[in-house]
Amino acid sequence: MTTVATAAEVACDRLAEGRRVVAATLVERIGSAPFDPGAEMMIDDAGRVEGTVTGGCVESALAAEAEDVLAGGAPRLVRYGVSDEQAFEVGLMCGGTVSVFVHELRREHLPALRAATAARAAGEPVALATLMSGERAGAKLAVTRAGAVGSLGTGLLDHNVEREARGLVDEGISRIRAYGSGGEVMGGEIEVYVQAFETAPAMVVYGAIDYSVALARLAAEVGYRVTICDARPAFAEGRRFADVAEVVVDWPDRDLARRELGPRDAVLVFTHDPKFDEPALIAALRSGAGYVGALGSRRTQAMRIERLRAAGVRDDALGRLHAPCGLDLGARTPEETAVSILAEIVASRTGRGGEPLARTDGPIHPGGP
Repeated sequence: MTTVATAAEVACDRLAEGRRVVAATLVERIGSAPFDPGAEMMIDDAGRVEGTVTGGCVESALAAEAEDVLAGGAPRLVRYGVSDEQAFEVGLMCGGTVSVFVHELRREHLPALRAATAARAAGEPVALATLMSGERAGAKLAVTRAGAVGSLGTGLLDHNVEREARGLVDEGISRIRAYGSGGEVMGGEIEVYVQAFETAPAMVVYGAIDYSVALARLAAEVGYRVTICDARPAFAEGRRFADVAEVVVDWPDRDLARRELGPRDAVLVFTHDPKFDEPALIAALRSGAGYVGALGSRRTQAMRIERLRAAGVRDDALGRLHAPCGLDLGARTPEETAVSILAEIVASRTGRGGEPLARTDGPIHPGGP
C-alpha cells in the first residue's frame, strides 16, 4: 500500500526524471477487501510499479488502465467485484467490491501533494481532495490547519470541499462527496474523493529498556508517534532510544500530566520498579488513553494490583489495565514480545479477541462480510 506521503515522493521523483506518472487510488470499498480506501498504486511510463490497492487481486488490470491513460485516455473510475465477470478474470476473490480512481499526476498537482505530505510529516491532521469528474478530473486540493493548497476548479467548489473536508478530518472518515455542477453542496454532477488523515495516535512507553526499543520500532511502522520516557538520564540518553522514538527524561506521572491522551492512544509501563511504574499506572488509568499496559510476570501483576488498590485505584479502573500485556504467542525475545503487545493493542482498539482467524467466523476486515 502506498500512502499520500510516498505518492507525493514518487510523483516528485518521477516528474523530476521527466517521466509521466499515473496513480490508481482506492476510493471506496464495499464488503471485504485487503486495504482501506486511500491505498494507492503508482505506475510510470517506464513501466515501473510501486504500491498496491488490493494486495494483488486487480493490480494487473489497473496497470492496463494506467497504460491507457498514458496513451491519452481520460481519467476513470473503475470498479471490481466478485459479482462482475471482469473481476473473476482478474482474480478478485476477496469477497467485496472496490472502486479505484485512475488518473495521471501532473506538475500542477504537486503543491497540494507536497502540502499534504508536509502536514503528515509534522503529525498534523490533513485532508487531500481529488476531483473525479469533468475536464479537470485529477485536480487536487490539500486542506491543512494553515489553509487550503491547490484548486479543484472553482472558488465555490473549493470552499465547500474545504469546509466538508475539515469535518471529515475531525471524524477520521474518508469518502466520495457529490456536488452541483457549479460546486454547490446540493447536486450530484461532480464527484470528489476526500481522503482524511487524523493526527497519528500517540504511544508513550515508560522505561528505557530493550523491550521499549523493539516496541517503538514496530509501533512506528504502523503509524504511532512513539515517546520513550524515563526519569533516569543514564538509561534514557542511549542512542538506541533516540533512533526509534522521541526521548523524554522525566518522572512518568509528571510527564503524563502534560499529555492529552485519547481512545486511539496507548501507554505502556516497562520500568519494573514500583516507585516508577505505580505513579505511571495511576496517572495512565486516570487519563483518556484507550490502552494501558504493563510488563511483568503474573506474580508481579498480582502484587502490583494490591499496591494499586491500596493507593486508592478502584476496580473499574483496574479493569482497564492490560497486564501482563500482550497476547499469548509464546514470545521470548524483545522483538517477539513487541509483536505480542502490538497485536493486543490492535485487537483492543478494534474490539477483537485476538484468536486465530481459522478458529473464528464473521468478517475478517471491519465492515466486511
